[in-house]
Amino acid sequence: MSVPRLLDHVVIAGPDLAELVGWFAERTGVTAAPGGAHPTGTANALVALTVDGNRAPHYVELIGPDPDAAREEPVTTFGIDRLDGPAIVTYAIHPDDIDAVVAGARRRGVDPGDVWELSRRRPDGTLLQWRLTRGDADFDRPFLIDWGATEQPGLSRIPTLEIVSFQRIEPDPAPLRRAYDALGLPDGAAAEVVQGSPARFRLVVRRADGETVVL
Repeated sequence: MSVPRLLDHVVIAGPDLAELVGWFAERTGVTAAPGGAHPTGTANALVALTVDGNRAPHYVELIGPDPDAAREEPVTTFGIDRLDGPAIVTYAIHPDDIDAVVAGARRRGVDPGDVWELSRRRPDGTLLQWRLTRGDADFDRPFLIDWGATEQPGLSRIPTLEIVSFQRIEPDPAPLRRAYDALGLPDGAAAEVVQGSPARFRLVVRRADGETVVL
């Protein structure tokens, strides 16, 4: 088991953000810091992920409907409207050149999606800006993100938790491995794909007391 070299963040979604933060804190002993609201009607909370005790550009994003947003329609981002509890839904990687990866993947028959420009403000008012491919269609494979001049959230002053490993479990790993190949990812860049059932993500973290927890 290992930590993906290009891991940016793991997305854990739920139908209620406050309950999601509480669920995560109960299991890991770490309370996520408020992140901010998005124009998609969602809001998030964040925990940085350390590797062997060292800060790294990785984090967990806890995301749910923005409790302060007025809305008439269900929030569909990351399939939140279909969830009845917390779930790891997908993850992001940060390649060196997001546009080159998208172009190369399309030439090889896989479309990661268009690159979108998004932003949000932290609770302290700092504006964060990033570019990403929309990952809502293919949760099993990573979406791509580029923070540009913005500080990657995993390196910011937020609570930390040690990551031990991150995997994707698939009954038939071959199609996902072919998608990795189409993205042109080097070995170890994305989540390890292992055979098993049901299809799911497996994130292992280590609490401050040394206990490992599977999320």
